[in-house]
Amino acid sequence: MTGVGDRQPPFGAPLDARGDRAGGRLGRPGGEARLTECVGRKEGARAGTMGSPTLVLGIETSCDETAAAVVTEQGAVLSSVVSSQAALHATYGGVVPEIASRRHLELVAPVVRRALEEAETTLDQVDRVAVTQGPGLVGALLVGLSAAKGIAWAGRLPLVPVDHLEGHVASLYLGPEPLEPPFLCLLASGGHTLLLAVRERGRSERLGTTLDDAAGEAFDKGARLLGLGYPGGAEIDRVAEEGDRAAFPFPVARVPGLDFSFSGLKTALLYAVRELGEDEARRRHSDLAASYQHAIVRALTSRLREGAAQTGLERLAVVGGVSANSALRAALPDVHFAPLDLCTDNAAMIASAARYVQPLPYPSYLGLDAYASAA
Repeated sequence: MTGVGDRQPPFGAPLDARGDRAGGRLGRPGGEARLTECVGRKEGARAGTMGSPTLVLGIETSCDETAAAVVTEQGAVLSSVVSSQAALHATYGGVVPEIASRRHLELVAPVVRRALEEAETTLDQVDRVAVTQGPGLVGALLVGLSAAKGIAWAGRLPLVPVDHLEGHVASLYLGPEPLEPPFLCLLASGGHTLLLAVRERGRSERLGTTLDDAAGEAFDKGARLLGLGYPGGAEIDRVAEEGDRAAFPFPVARVPGLDFSFSGLKTALLYAVRELGEDEARRRHSDLAASYQHAIVRALTSRLREGAAQTGLERLAVVGGVSANSALRAALPDVHFAPLDLCTDNAAMIASAARYVQPLPYPSYLGLDAYASAA
């Protein structure tokens, strides 16, 4: 990466667009990605080197958001910057891996630079670099992994490879009110739906997973059937506010154990739209969205409650992009949710998870590769 070897600013070139992040993907019209800063997560600035906290620079590029953050060893978020490609992929109704990878190449340097600026620090003050190793889109992951290896190698710093899913759980460990294990965690996102028993930081036990579509994927596919925009979760949440969730009795799949299934629900929505016809389905799209969303929420909440009963874990938590859904939050008022700005992919959660992973010493990580799927 140009300019990293001597570790002197400028690191990349700053982007012009700024905006507030509120738990969803943001983007500018015209297909340009938008750089959004999680200003609500900035909890302080580094005043100097003497007695300063240990700093972790986190980088996340597993899908369609380029993110960087600076987090202290104590879990204070000094900066969290996210550049979303949602508008870029909206035309296609979903993420195009090759386009995502190329956009990450353009964005990773300015995003890292902005994160350092917001934290009022420099690469010389960073103590270690954390990066998402997987799961995710391999091409996208390799951009972030290569950038992180270059930064760490240039500064002779240790590198911490982080599992993306553990990163979502670790969003709960950030200040000002971190959640302490043990707890039962529902992780619901565009690519994964998992029920996890978390008994210590940095480790989780998988109790259930989806047998087909993830919850976020079900939202995206449902939105496409209803002629709504991308990302589908936010669109369905918005349209459902004006609908009747009891209008259509969509089914909730009952599968063995604590697993999930959403493919049958998607098919039920497809048949409902066909039976209504194009004009009537358009007229009743709010009712369809509300009923469809209600079925997904019922599936998630029932499994979380069942898991709590089976494990005896009293504290419950929800993380991942779907945790930003307003109906899900309303259905679980007694549950600990990740803050809205940490629900979707971000680098603060990756830096947080890195606090509980053994760092790889310089330069042993140069041959490190990404992985696409969770084990």
